[in-house]
Amino acid sequence: MSDKNDHIYFMQAALKQAVLAQNMQEVPVGAVLVADGKIIGEGHNQPIVNSDPSLHAEMLAIRQAAKNVGNYRLPNTTLYVTLEPCCMCAGLLVHSRIEHLVFGAKDHKAGAVGSITNIAQHPKLNHQIKVTSGILEEECGQILSSFFKHRRLQKKRQ
Repeated sequence: MSDKNDHIYFMQAALKQAVLAQNMQEVPVGAVLVADGKIIGEGHNQPIVNSDPSLHAEMLAIRQAAKNVGNYRLPNTTLYVTLEPCCMCAGLLVHSRIEHLVFGAKDHKAGAVGSITNIAQHPKLNHQIKVTSGILEEECGQILSSFFKHRRLQKKRQ
């Protein structure tokens, strides 16, 4: 597979995780962590159902991968996530030594990989991450837009 085909394939896997979050009434964000062409960790947003603000998709995928490989450092890996990471998750990527981040939709309100700040490539940090954005951007954005549109309609009916 080419890089573009790989990116699409793994972003589709992240989108499946986002649907799992949506089915739990969570903000539909999904992530998968890949090493050597294989998914080693996956996750979807779960902060609401678990009353834990740190349970973002990226956090769960990285935690699972670290357990699977037995190391808190995850060099030579690529994280695919449907939404641009927030500052907490971008910091986690740096500390985990993720090599490459691929994300779908930009987050203009909380994105920390270019939208409002860029933690992933900050020159004063000891690790910078290669970033590719816009992979399946429309699909990734659509699941979020639909979720929040539905949520707004529910609030109007109350």
